[in-house]
Amino acid sequence: MTSEPSAIGWLRSDISGERLQRDETRIRGLAHRLGYDLRRTVVFGPRTDRPVQRLRVLVSRLDLEAVIVPSVDHFEGGCVPADLVAVADIITVYPENTYARSAAWQVAERYEA
Repeated sequence: MTSEPSAIGWLRSDISGERLQRDETRIRGLAHRLGYDLRRTVVFGPRTDRPVQRLRVLVSRLDLEAVIVPSVDHFEGGCVPADLVAVADIITVYPENTYARSAAWQVAERYEA
């Protein structure tokens, strides 16, 4: 067991295109630099059904702290989904940014359940 917080990398193959390997390498590099135990990198295609819901399930099952993505372009509409930020920090490689969970999100999620 590691004391580092756990994360997964995530990207969409249709957005990364020919940069897929480079994006995976950058995700690994940023995870290492920020002190995350990168458990794996998950690649979804353009036809993956309900990608945000699938990410939420992975976050829950793997007890993750963060999801690292190349950029917000990998999310529908180029926006980080609030329901994903409610369960994990979302970290973008470019530009490097963290969309952090907050107590307010967690409280709101508890009342919605």
